[in-house]
Amino acid sequence: MMKKKYLLLDSGDGKKLEQIGDYLIARPSSQAIWPPFLDSSIWAKADAIFSREEAKSWIFKSKVPNRWVIEIGDLQFIVSPTDFGHLGVFPEHLSFFSQIESLIKSRKNPSILNLFAYTGGATLLSAKAGAKVCHVDASKPTVFWAKENAKLNNLENAPIRWIIDDVFKFLKREIKRGVKYDGIILDPPSFGRGSSGQVFKIERDLPSLISLCKEVLSSNPFLVFTCHTQGLTQTVLYNLLTQLLPKGQIKGGEMLLSSAKHSLPLGSYAIWEKDHA
Repeated sequence: MMKKKYLLLDSGDGKKLEQIGDYLIARPSSQAIWPPFLDSSIWAKADAIFSREEAKSWIFKSKVPNRWVIEIGDLQFIVSPTDFGHLGVFPEHLSFFSQIESLIKSRKNPSILNLFAYTGGATLLSAKAGAKVCHVDASKPTVFWAKENAKLNNLENAPIRWIIDDVFKFLKREIKRGVKYDGIILDPPSFGRGSSGQVFKIERDLPSLISLCKEVLSSNPFLVFTCHTQGLTQTVLYNLLTQLLPKGQIKGGEMLLSSAKHSLPLGSYAIWEKDHA
């Protein structure tokens, strides 16, 4: 049976055209300020279009199911059109997934904390690489979605703790308990609300968040920081991690999706690993 894959077909005029399994999807992408490469007749074949103009909404031009399954890398994911224009997957995270896998496999029985863990891409990658994982997200439906993805990948019995909670509250409790993690994966939104309505604003709250993360790091840790917020570039991430974490090595770059003609930048990432004494 042919596996259903993800493919970026084109981008331009503030949009991206994606082949997501059997369906052609057009969604906004503000970084794509260049003209599209493909002819408009191909874009017109989109099965679904998400628009941010006036009322945010989906326009379905053909019968698209509520959910379907695709494969990204070595993992399978349930995808579903959401009210925010998301689909439940961020394929650009493949830019650094192999580096996370290497960091996990270089440690013995590592424990990983995945914050703002969404539908569990990094959680599943970490569990498959042999780590114990704590998956934290404030959204109950999203955590349930992540559990479904785990089952889809035969990881329902993997050592994963599923936590529905505000990230700040959770970290403060872990600090009091003296819990430590060998790796932290951090993918904060630009803006979000906690389980009790707490408001998260990335420019205001990010330094405090990283400082809390520092308190739960083990003696041989790493931290993966991803950011889709425009203006928070690789240099910004580097400066934050340099100032707020112990001395270490930092690698990073742009999160990219590539088509046949060009690459589309969709944010930045930085990976910090503590220097060995």
